Amino acid sequence: MQTLFNLIKDIAKVPSFSTYEERLHPYVLNVAERIKDCRIHHIPDNNIVLEIPGSRKGKPIALAAHLDKINHFGQNEPEELPFRMGTSFFEGVLDDAVGVAICLRLAQDAQFQDFPPLLILLSEMEESTGLKKHPELLKNGGEGYHHGMGAERIAEWLIAENKLPEFVITVDTTPIFRGENGVALYGRHWEFTNQKPSKEEELATEELCDAILEIDHEVLRSNNTNDYLHYGRILNNKTNEAIPSVALEPAISPYHQADERVYFSDIERTYSILKTLLESR
Repeated sequence: MQTLFNLIKDIAKVPSFSTYEERLHPYVLNVAERIKDCRIHHIPDNNIVLEIPGSRKGKPIALAAHLDKINHFGQNEPEELPFRMGTSFFEGVLDDAVGVAICLRLAQDAQFQDFPPLLILLSEMEESTGLKKHPELLKNGGEGYHHGMGAERIAEWLIAENKLPEFVITVDTTPIFRGENGVALYGRHWEFTNQKPSKEEELATEELCDAILEIDHEVLRSNNTNDYLHYGRILNNKTNEAIPSVALEPAISPYHQADERVYFSDIERTYSILKTLLESR
């Protein structure tokens, strides 16, 4: 896990606050440029998609995470965010440094593992906290921005470029365990997006959730809001495909704070589940 943990540490230290996601781009691009045959796509404004061919033919599988962090520091933001490694956890601004790191690590793995083609979707403006509580810290006072806009732009780009994935798994962090260990699986975006899923989408989503639970039966089925809603809504509403969109998330606590903790064991579980799933598809 050393490489994955190093990725988390490096990413967590970058102040890539909402609307300033480009601060993390050089690090992401440095990793991507070292991945064999990786194609890098820039989607305006601050979104990045990495396309990795994999070793098998077929539809790509998309893994998603958001680049933006919440600014807990105000106008006196540090050049490097505080980060601490405990005996069993990381502590810092880890939402969604953990998800980005897991996605990048799996992209690196694709060079050496029997994976299908991958799309790594890295979005801007997933967070709504800045818009609600301190828009003055965002570019242009937050005008012209809305939370979820990055995932929406990426989903529209996937449709326009005919790069529809078999499914999308968003890797974020969840507060539902309230300080305890755990990994959660969200799989019903329509509960928040006011859509009625097709029978095909429901069936495909359940099949994907079952495959994840078969790998780790202790994953908790739950639901909450994040970018997985937008991928599910747009990809299923604007195409004739049934494209499951789910989220797989290690526990985080306290939530939306500068001293968030995520346990090593939950990070390892999430990464292992995804790696096993990719190997099996």
